[in-house]
Amino acid sequence: MIDSLMKQRERFLKTLNGQVPDRPPAFVTLTPQMARKLSEATGLPYEEPIDSLLSTRISHTKMLIALGNDCVGIAAAAPKDHPTLTREDGIKVNEWGMTFKNTGLYDEFYEYPLAAAESVKDIENYDFPDPFAEGRFDHARSAVEKYSGQYGIVADLETSFFETSWYLTGLEKFLMDMMMGTPYVEALLDRVMQINTEIGKELIRTGADMIWCGDDYGGQSGMLVDPELWRVLFKPRISHMFEEFRKVNSNIKIAWHSCGSIIPIIPDFIEIGLDVLNPLQPLAKDMIPEKLKREFGRDLIFFGGIDVQNLLPNGSPREIKKEIKRRIDIFGDGGGYIVAPAHNIQPDTPVGNVLAFYEAVREYHY
Repeated sequence: MIDSLMKQRERFLKTLNGQVPDRPPAFVTLTPQMARKLSEATGLPYEEPIDSLLSTRISHTKMLIALGNDCVGIAAAAPKDHPTLTREDGIKVNEWGMTFKNTGLYDEFYEYPLAAAESVKDIENYDFPDPFAEGRFDHARSAVEKYSGQYGIVADLETSFFETSWYLTGLEKFLMDMMMGTPYVEALLDRVMQINTEIGKELIRTGADMIWCGDDYGGQSGMLVDPELWRVLFKPRISHMFEEFRKVNSNIKIAWHSCGSIIPIIPDFIEIGLDVLNPLQPLAKDMIPEKLKREFGRDLIFFGGIDVQNLLPNGSPREIKKEIKRRIDIFGDGGGYIVAPAHNIQPDTPVGNVLAFYEAVREYHY
């Protein structure tokens, strides 16, 4: 199923370095349910997801590269001595102490271990994961060893600050406490930053070509976090993380994932050295490809931009191919575009539409 005009890794690296490849590289991720549908329809083997907070981004690798992915995702996995457990009541508990209830499509949050946090002491007394626990990087190293000769390697570090923090406290509480200046907030952000920065640095050492960080700061109609508050709490910490990553590898390319409408803070990301913006949520306010390319295309590589809310689940294969071509024409003008869905492809998407996505990418030539 894979075209061979240019090696996948070469295509990816040319794109990251501002050169024009034969076509844009593709990087699709799937929910487990969608992977099963594809396996049943195509005969490609189904693989159980990796035990990781970011499992959807790094799982189903063999299937995805057979379909046409040019990149392989890696991430930190649960360590050997602290795997994710399922209690007798069916609730899952991971090494962070986060608890999840299976609701069918995704595991949703059930309880928040720091829901009562108020003070710095509450953070200091909490048992956080060890970034270097035995086994954490085994899967990443194995994937790099197996795939780095042919495919681009993308280290996933989404939920870098904001999301990991509210996963521990609850979203409403964390948003309110950020606005109120509750003492624990900055202590928690610093502790999460320390852990995730060390994980990111190790993933870079392992052999990543790009590190894909992220937090969702936007909703469908605008920012979830006031831009000025974001500049106080998050921008300096993100800048510090970027600086630490470039100490490990000055040539590392850094991507940031934020769903939603985030136009007000894109210039801030450029200022602190962002290379790649993801996911370019198509139906979010003002996330218009022509606008993004015109205003930010000189400074950023674009990654994502293919709608999973309406186009992929509800469009015809012909409509999908037409829209993907249109978006590559815009985002990829002069190169600088990694074509991808704006989120994991979910099981409401017909198998034929997933195959149409890959066909559209293979058929495109700069």
